[in-house]
Amino acid sequence: MPIQRPNWLPTYLPELDGLRGLAILWVVLYHCHPRLEGTWINSASLWGWAGVILFFALSGFLITSILLTTRDKPRYFHNFHARRALRIWPVYTLLLAVVYLNAPWFVGPSLIDAIKTAPWLAYLFLVQNLFHLTLPPALGPTWALAIEEQYYFLWAPLVRVLRKPWMLGALLLCALVGSPLLRLGHHDWLTPTHTLIHLDGIAWGSLLAIGLHTLSLSRRVWLWMGLGGMVLGLWAAATIAGGTAFLDSALAVGFAGGVLALIASTGSRSPVNAALRSGPLAFYGRISYGLYMIHISVFIYFGWFDVRMDRYGIPGNLAVVAFRLAASTIAATALWYGFESHILKLKRYF
Repeated sequence: MPIQRPNWLPTYLPELDGLRGLAILWVVLYHCHPRLEGTWINSASLWGWAGVILFFALSGFLITSILLTTRDKPRYFHNFHARRALRIWPVYTLLLAVVYLNAPWFVGPSLIDAIKTAPWLAYLFLVQNLFHLTLPPALGPTWALAIEEQYYFLWAPLVRVLRKPWMLGALLLCALVGSPLLRLGHHDWLTPTHTLIHLDGIAWGSLLAIGLHTLSLSRRVWLWMGLGGMVLGLWAAATIAGGTAFLDSALAVGFAGGVLALIASTGSRSPVNAALRSGPLAFYGRISYGLYMIHISVFIYFGWFDVRMDRYGIPGNLAVVAFRLAASTIAATALWYGFESHILKLKRYF
């Protein structure tokens, strides 16, 4: 089976920007959920951690698609890692610098204590999720970034070397089976954020990319497969998989199904596609990486506002959530237009 992008599949899928926007807003709400108790949105916010699985599914599809279509081109590794570095490291390094240089505020009580609490080497090599470390809240979101970078560090050469799609698919199926089994084992050496127990979403996204680039199925068939996977996965998460080691697996199936359905329906005039292609969700998708990385730091920085609102009960809590969302959105927007977007222009050289 040759690797070939379907004729109907464009290189840019604007609906995925909106889906990324939904994921980041869900994650931000999750980190606000103590302030949402007693409100109608509390139940949804408690599930916001699942937004990271959706991020993984999107990333797995997009990055694996790039790897598949460029694996026979010269400077494969050089270009891939250079583009990843431009996307990831500037904001990541900036966050580390801000947090460590303001250690008493974000980590405390001093720079030396901060280095002991959050070792530099772990962050430098993006392995902080593999050790039993207490990550400072401001750096907490970096565990998901570490998983992605470790995965692609190994996945990129495998895509290059293993020429048969079934070989790549077999490896991904091993990951999809192995992750829930490792979660089921409750091994002491596994941290709650260990890469090996969080492969479900990213492996499903990668499998989607391989399937779309190798199987000659019609767009309609892919659409129905996506819708079926979404319904089945979300049903399982709400019923038989809930509260078990297979919850992440079920959510990954549901989210991957949703991603596939959007891919197969891209460009359609449906209200869902239209809402995801443009407007607020697409905007949040654009700034999602910066917002994900910095939102907890922004929450901490404006902690004085939380204290002032404590005496007002639920209205005060809602004011805190609204303020947090507004402040982190403004900060991420400034980061995008003032920093990220300029750095990303350098991708054209790779």
